[in-house]
Amino acid sequence: MPTPSTHSATTVSTSPAPSSWPGTSLAGRVAVITGATSGIGAATARRLALGGAHVALMGRRENRLKDLADELRSTGLGKVLPIAVDLADSAALDRAATSVRSGLGPVDLVVANAGTMLGAPFETADTGEWDRMLDVNVRGLIHTGRAFIDDLITAATSGPADLVHIGSVAGHMLYPQWSVYGATKAAVAQLTRNLRAELGPRDVRVHNIEPAVTTTELGNDMSNEDMRTALTQMRDSLRPLAAQDIAEAVAFTVAAPANVNIADMAVVSVRYG
Repeated sequence: MPTPSTHSATTVSTSPAPSSWPGTSLAGRVAVITGATSGIGAATARRLALGGAHVALMGRRENRLKDLADELRSTGLGKVLPIAVDLADSAALDRAATSVRSGLGPVDLVVANAGTMLGAPFETADTGEWDRMLDVNVRGLIHTGRAFIDDLITAATSGPADLVHIGSVAGHMLYPQWSVYGATKAAVAQLTRNLRAELGPRDVRVHNIEPAVTTTELGNDMSNEDMRTALTQMRDSLRPLAAQDIAEAVAFTVAAPANVNIADMAVVSVRYG
């Protein structure tokens, strides 16, 4: 994201930071990661697989999913299942969830990471890009949680169960020309807060991890050329986070003792301030 006009978030730096809690382990957990074809999703899949988790990789680009699955099978300790799915299609997502249970077993960890970031001045923006952000960042994330919530509630009766939302600091900071994107991430933050209240009494942990400027493919497909240029310049000037930094934040969060919920984590680079 571009440099905001105000700074108000509590921040957590990832350089350096431990990646797990003493005495806890990711081994044997069954994880679903959406948006696993690149960026934070792919990095998180690598990190969880390295920790011994079984991972289901979800995304739209089937060839990338298969390549990542081959990589993880050679380096990770658990099973890997790639599933090509469009999260905007809730029926297809439900079918994918059934495939995950059949291939890996009941799920106890969901990382709802898939997202799109499309900026433009409000008065000239392509409204189709607004619809894309609403479909992926809000509807897709909501339906991901719904597809696996019964698994998580059951898993919580005997161990940790986690629903991780990848939000953004844009959900509560001011970013001119990114208003609709920020609105989708504000929706993620509010959804997370309410789900914590709803699911916490049943021992399901719900987390919102909010990255600041991170080097990924996010934003590369914006139609507004000026915004693409500004995003590139901003990433060049800030020494941004890497996708692996956010993956470490996810791993740290879900490896907490079962009665500990790291509810909200803003993750920023040191120079971000």
